[in-house]
Amino acid sequence: MTVDFGLSLLEGPPAGHNHQWLDDLDTSVSHLKGVFRSLWMTDHFFWEGRPTFEAWTTMSFIAARYSDFEIGPMVLGQNYRNPATLALMAATLQTLSNGRFVMGIGAGWKEDEYRAYDYAYPSPKVRLEQLEDTLIIFKKMWEEEGQVSYEGKHYSIKDAWCEPKPTVKIPIIVGGGGKTTMKHAAKYADMWNLSDAPIERYTERLNILKNHLDDMERARDTMRFSWFGRVAIGKTEAEAQVRGNSRALKWTRDNAFVGTAEQIAEQMSEFVEQGCDYFMIDIIDLSDEDVIGLILEELVPKVKNL
Repeated sequence: MTVDFGLSLLEGPPAGHNHQWLDDLDTSVSHLKGVFRSLWMTDHFFWEGRPTFEAWTTMSFIAARYSDFEIGPMVLGQNYRNPATLALMAATLQTLSNGRFVMGIGAGWKEDEYRAYDYAYPSPKVRLEQLEDTLIIFKKMWEEEGQVSYEGKHYSIKDAWCEPKPTVKIPIIVGGGGKTTMKHAAKYADMWNLSDAPIERYTERLNILKNHLDDMERARDTMRFSWFGRVAIGKTEAEAQVRGNSRALKWTRDNAFVGTAEQIAEQMSEFVEQGCDYFMIDIIDLSDEDVIGLILEELVPKVKNL
């Protein structure tokens, strides 16, 4: 099994330093080329007033700027954008990026964003039904010839065009740990993701997903299982813990990978043993030379050699 790594981008720049986000990313990406496979942007509008970039604008920009990486959202809120328009947006970016786009999609959850931006915030049941409609519309618009129609529970299209079709398949990642979400992943997606989960929860949720795959008579090895979250690494465990506590939301071993390179590799090995083969990680202080060295020279080789 091949284990891949992707870099999760910060949601925005430090307050009052708008250019630092890109300056730091340029520095980091120059080191990650050939080691990390992909770059990922979260899809949120704000976090308690902290500067927050809009996801699709950011992805389009970085797809053009960093041509050696796949690009994807982790994950889009499905009802923030019309699904048919989103399918066309994805097909466009897939074409212009020469096949480097990955579609990450979820049901949506952050209620304060919905209220602030005047989006309807339906029940979880409805959002999950909308997610399934969205996944069906994606596949129809990307794969069926000519004009496409579909009448769903919540979203419909009639004689819709999506041209040019993507000539390279757009992989779909469904993110979330609910049973219905995972059932949608098993039916429609190429990859499943769970965020910020300790090994116990990850294993429990992954076993449910595997049961869904078995029930659908889909081979487990036709789907990839990924983890998204944060890494606080240090030369010593104490140094790593200081980094984990430096964020507004504290990152500990309950919701992140924290420790020395050897300790984090041991933590990740438990996930790999369960079948996880892709880590999309937000690395605290990545622009620090010591941190980049620990990641590239120690952590990643250890995990890839598991």
